[in-house]
Amino acid sequence: MATDPTLDRIGEAVALHHGRGDRDGAREQFARIWAEIGGEDGDPLHVCVLAHSAADVQDDVRQELLWDQRALAAAGRLSDERVAEAGVPMTVAALYPSLHLSLADCHRRLGDLTRAREHLAQAREGMGALGDTEYGRLIRDGLDRLAEQLMPAGW
Repeated sequence: MATDPTLDRIGEAVALHHGRGDRDGAREQFARIWAEIGGEDGDPLHVCVLAHSAADVQDDVRQELLWDQRALAAAGRLSDERVAEAGVPMTVAALYPSLHLSLADCHRRLGDLTRAREHLAQAREGMGALGDTEYGRLIRDGLDRLAEQLMPAGW
């Protein structure tokens, strides 16, 4: 199966951040790719993956939230066929738990616990789309940690 060159470039920017700790370099690379794909009007798969990844390198939680909201909106325009065509080994439904986890965490950090809990519930509802894989366990662990942080004191 052919790889998607834009997703490869997004992956390189992610590697700058996670592999080398170069948040600024990753942010700059994401900005270049974002302009090249046409921003929010670009291919929904590229928009979703880039926005979800770019959220991780933002210094301000409000900017992080904006990027994660862009990713969620793009996911709503995606099809399983497009995801498979790009060689991504998951369904669109499998993207949602991670997207909602990120949104829940942003809302928690902004003090909007009601919205955080709503996104946490949506993430949990979508967990059936993830198998018992390393990725699925990573998202489940993140949801468990966030749920503990959102639990009212004394529970």
